[in-house]
Amino acid sequence: MYNIDEILVDETITTSYFSCDLEKCKGACCTFPGKYGAPLKDEEIPEIEKCLEAAKEYMPKRAIQVLKKEGFSKGRPGKQNTVCIDDKDCVFVYYQGNIALCALERAFIDGKTKFRKPISCHLFPIRVGDFAGKYIYYEKIDECRPAINKGKAEQAILPCYVENALVRAFGEDWTEKLILISNDKENNL
Repeated sequence: MYNIDEILVDETITTSYFSCDLEKCKGACCTFPGKYGAPLKDEEIPEIEKCLEAAKEYMPKRAIQVLKKEGFSKGRPGKQNTVCIDDKDCVFVYYQGNIALCALERAFIDGKTKFRKPISCHLFPIRVGDFAGKYIYYEKIDECRPAINKGKAEQAILPCYVENALVRAFGEDWTEKLILISNDKENNL
């Protein structure tokens, strides 16, 4: 465990290789079975509301129907998640072939919005927790095994792979400190 500016970092983040392989995982992180979708920060709710019309351009009809009926989030302040369709797909999922992608992110990439996607999605597979203070950890799941293999082949250490998300969540200086630790660890592997 490392302490970087009062944020605890699980050491596995600094020693793990990772690079998404959508051709193999098919966007599994957007389609996990369960009642709850991606965790949302309270301040993300109004940002997502501003993006809904642009995101709808990419969403399938069924998702738009669910969005109209249930909205895009469930929960209470401090504990909100995206709505899931049939306890599986996030309401913002659209498919390109058989790969699940995010309509919010697509609208952002196409320059139609300024909000990329929830930070929990952008950081994945890094998760943020609170245990008498903020800490981050690597959530390993079977569906991401191809990403581990691809990361090893590319020598892509996890913090470098999600660098933009880390900067967005914790700032550039903090991210540089984590990457320095990771690079030192990688050189000693």
